[in-house]
Amino acid sequence: MTIARRSFITGATAATAASLSPFRGWAKTSLSLGQVQIDTLSDGYLIQPGAFALGDLSPDAARPILARYGITPDRFEPPCNVTLLRDGTNTVLFDVGSGPDFVPTAGTLMDAFDTLGITPDDITHVVFTHTHADHLWGLLDDFDDLMFPDAQHMIGKTEFDYWTDPETVNNVSENRVQMAVGAKRRLDAIEDQIITFRDGEEILPGIMARATFGHTPGHMSFQTAGGAMILGDAVVNHHLAFERPDWHAGPDQDPDLAAQTRVSLLDQLAAEHLTIVGFHLPNGGIGHTERNGDSYRFVPDET
Repeated sequence: MTIARRSFITGATAATAASLSPFRGWAKTSLSLGQVQIDTLSDGYLIQPGAFALGDLSPDAARPILARYGITPDRFEPPCNVTLLRDGTNTVLFDVGSGPDFVPTAGTLMDAFDTLGITPDDITHVVFTHTHADHLWGLLDDFDDLMFPDAQHMIGKTEFDYWTDPETVNNVSENRVQMAVGAKRRLDAIEDQIITFRDGEEILPGIMARATFGHTPGHMSFQTAGGAMILGDAVVNHHLAFERPDWHAGPDQDPDLAAQTRVSLLDQLAAEHLTIVGFHLPNGGIGHTERNGDSYRFVPDET
């Protein structure tokens, strides 16, 4: 395993975002696993009120853990790391970021593309972990055209069926209605050109789907032959989710199932010493998991 450089995008877009948050620049981190290269590309960051991020968890319960990371329970600013995998044949993008319609602090994936000298036309496959706005809404550009028109799009069947069901919007909580409407509109746009898959399938050579349900009904992670696990939002942050994976998290649609998934997943990641690539983890999201007594901790790989 070889960690390459971290580079930063400068320019007007980065300067604008930097004025909104302590998060600076758009980072690109590279990881080599044999013939496979994985890059994490920043799509910016989110600003989440504590009430949303914590859900039914008491701020007082969370406060001692968050303090160790310099975070207060009233506001969270998770980074958004989109994963690009290149194996010499395929150029695979895992999730597509927020696009232009979600929040002003995200949707900067094309800036990150510039640092690699690639364009949307270079992407051969787009693989979705799930359909939340910060992972899916970049599917369409400012004109509602497909951002990656030549790519094969792929998603777990359970996730696709749930969010394209016309009844889903009537059955989700009020704060998820916009998410449901946005997901269906975008998935409908690629309905005739998307491939679905199930848990345990090798969706592309050296890439196996791993069901990590709970954050959404059909959330998927992906294990590569080189020993990396692309997590999506199965582990949604680097603090509470690692130290207390059994606790509920506000962004999870099924908190009980998501907690069970996290406990099982973190146990595997630590035991098998897998490299992890996390969408909302710091330092580009690449690192590994260490057991710390009855809990875990995220150890970012240094560049």
